[in-house]
Amino acid sequence: MFRLSLSMTMRDWRAGELRFLLIALMVAVGSLASVGFFTDRMRSGLNRDAHQLLGADLLVGADQPINPEWRMEAEKRGFKIAETLAFPSMALAGKGDDAISKLVSLKAVSNDYPLRGNLKLNKGEAEVATSDVPQAGTVWVDPALLSALNLKLGEKIKLGELQLTVTQTITSEPDRGAGFMNFAPRAMISLKDIPASNLIQNGSRVTYRLLIAGEPKAIASYQKELQSRIETGKLKGVRLESLESGRPEMRATLDRADQFLSLVSLLSAMLAAVAIAMAARRFMLRHLDACAMLRCLGLTQNQVTSMYLIEFFMLGLLGSAAGVALGFAGHYVLLEWLGKLVAKDLPAANFLPALQGIATGLLLLIGFALPPILQLRNVPHNRVIRREQDAPKAMTLISYVLGLSMFIGLLLWQTADVKLGLMTAAGFLIGLLVFALVAWLGMSSLKRLRPLFNHSAWRFAITALQRRPGASIIQVVSLALGLMALLLLTVVRADLITAWKKATPADAPNQFVINIQPDQRNEINTRLQNFGKPLMYPMIRGRLIQVNQRAIDGNSYVEDQAKRMVEREFNLSTMNELPALNKITAGTWFDDKNDANTAQAEASVEEGIAKTLKLKLGDKLVFDVAGQKVSAAVTSLRKLDWGSMRVNFFVIINPKAMADMPQTWITAFRLPDANKTFVNRLMLDFPNLTVVDVGGMIKQLQDVLDQVIMAVEFLFLFTLASGVLVLYAALAGSQDVRTREAALLRALGATRKQLSQAQWIEFLLIGGLSGVLAASGASAIGWALAHFSFNFEWAFSPVVWLAGLLIGAACATIGGWLGLRNVLNQPPLLSLREA
Repeated sequence: MFRLSLSMTMRDWRAGELRFLLIALMVAVGSLASVGFFTDRMRSGLNRDAHQLLGADLLVGADQPINPEWRMEAEKRGFKIAETLAFPSMALAGKGDDAISKLVSLKAVSNDYPLRGNLKLNKGEAEVATSDVPQAGTVWVDPALLSALNLKLGEKIKLGELQLTVTQTITSEPDRGAGFMNFAPRAMISLKDIPASNLIQNGSRVTYRLLIAGEPKAIASYQKELQSRIETGKLKGVRLESLESGRPEMRATLDRADQFLSLVSLLSAMLAAVAIAMAARRFMLRHLDACAMLRCLGLTQNQVTSMYLIEFFMLGLLGSAAGVALGFAGHYVLLEWLGKLVAKDLPAANFLPALQGIATGLLLLIGFALPPILQLRNVPHNRVIRREQDAPKAMTLISYVLGLSMFIGLLLWQTADVKLGLMTAAGFLIGLLVFALVAWLGMSSLKRLRPLFNHSAWRFAITALQRRPGASIIQVVSLALGLMALLLLTVVRADLITAWKKATPADAPNQFVINIQPDQRNEINTRLQNFGKPLMYPMIRGRLIQVNQRAIDGNSYVEDQAKRMVEREFNLSTMNELPALNKITAGTWFDDKNDANTAQAEASVEEGIAKTLKLKLGDKLVFDVAGQKVSAAVTSLRKLDWGSMRVNFFVIINPKAMADMPQTWITAFRLPDANKTFVNRLMLDFPNLTVVDVGGMIKQLQDVLDQVIMAVEFLFLFTLASGVLVLYAALAGSQDVRTREAALLRALGATRKQLSQAQWIEFLLIGGLSGVLAASGASAIGWALAHFSFNFEWAFSPVVWLAGLLIGAACATIGGWLGLRNVLNQPPLLSLREA
């Protein structure tokens, strides 16, 4: 049976019956395998470098100085110890009007840093590992900082009140995370230089880390002891990280990226599966006569089924292997655009994604090609004489349910989340039904367009579309899905960014100045009078520790956002007047005119954080501010305009309740391009300030977003290819019928030119309808994002519909030409004889 099946496979391959199935399988497996190889290598890199991602075996992190007793205890146990401090600061190079400033992520390290892994420095063209650290009076920097400050090695930069010599450039450091401030270039100094720099002031946001290394069992025991102390003492802002946890935030980010990219690639696989089913049905129809002949020659139903199953199994292995090779090549594109954002020097790919890709290909082939193949076993002997085909039997219809179940299983497998997988499957099905309904309405309306032009080719085209409404709808929907994905990430994305920029006021601040000390306030305020007289606001760091007499921590909430909020310190503020662009949505703004001894402590809370933390009017909040407890009742909720780019606060407490609290000041102003040197002069006079260039930050984040979008667009090329494959499969599936129709029409007097024109009109109508449908879907999603997610005005652009119309027509024309280029080449007499 195997030899017979192999012989039939070679015959079908020479006849061109299997090539399309092979291509569809390659596209489906290639899209999934590219994501599989990418995420597997990223995850392998995280596992390999787990200890390097911490720079230690155990890391104690805190936003306050770490208890010195913990350090002493670790030393007594014979552990290796190192310490680091990290916080944003300003680096200054040059003098006078030629001075240039740049926000940096400053890191101060002790002599034994790092305990695991190595710093890597740039030595000419090579990257060299080192066990040294910056000596007192020196600074090591990222290469990007040298170019930003126009510096060379050996020159000096100013950090706080210190002048430090740049002696090395850093290419990588083991424990650098992916936090927001780490987008700023690194400047690394010795921990010994921190006191003389005067950089750490009241209100400074400093991350303190104690790095510990030792024997695994001893480390695990000490970790349990520290965790017990943290829980018993209800210590806030203290966290432990170990080899087992690695970088949990990086792993979580990678898991989310894996889910998202897998869903994108599954859209391609879904469309390719439709193409596989259509191609398999065409294969079945073209083999009915051969099957009947084999039955006459003595083959049983089981033998016929086995023969074709073996043939399709061999095809599945070949197509899946080719798809894996395509995915392996494609994952390098994803690494080029995404891998550099997370890691370097990734380990080689292993065989697991390849095996998963082959399994996926076989599942798709079995789930979507098996139903037509099962029909071949039911072909009767007498079909050789009577050319009739029975309707599908119950077993065949059940197998279609099997195909859908397998696709849902793939969704659950790729997302590793039952809820997300089922919601995505439901979204796919609902989206397909909506698109199909609109496509059906479009096809139905073509009937009224038939008399629009008195041209035979036009009438032939309209009639052909209406004669095969099911196939036409499948073609339109499949091509529209692929086009919508690309339009959403290209034209609509550009419109979203344009609308967002328009939503930001022209005079919105682009510079934020933080860490202003009370004795510096008046002088800095005077200097800023020429820049729109910006207001200064007090900023007080406090941690929420109680709500209505109930102690809270990260375990008090389920949502990740709520956990993060209560585990870090808030930037509180205090003022008498309601800030501009703030709107009271519930309660009343506090009245602080009462006597100081009787004034109630009141808090005004931003409505978004109130919803996240489940706060309401009347709730009593307790904050820990520098060891002092401040209680305040929620008396109002505020809606903020975050798009204004002005200073905003989640919680504002009335001034009398915060009179004795330690505070720094913050302000924001708009700096014209012609006055860029103002910030440099301000930093020379007040080195403790941190000035955040919001415009530069947004541009940097936009660059990262563009890289992610490019990677997703690359995956959506698979989706578009799948849509064109479905179009081709639908047209090729009707090729035999079209050939007979064309022969009959030519016998009745239609010319080859008329029929060719009718085909081109049919392609253009399918492509145009697909393009309009795709543009409408993409625009609707864009409107929903602008209205519900980003809260800014959205203007529908005619460019989206024009682009959709032109691209859809072009894709349909290409797919149609590939599928039907031979229809008119066969002589009419031969076609009629075969019929």
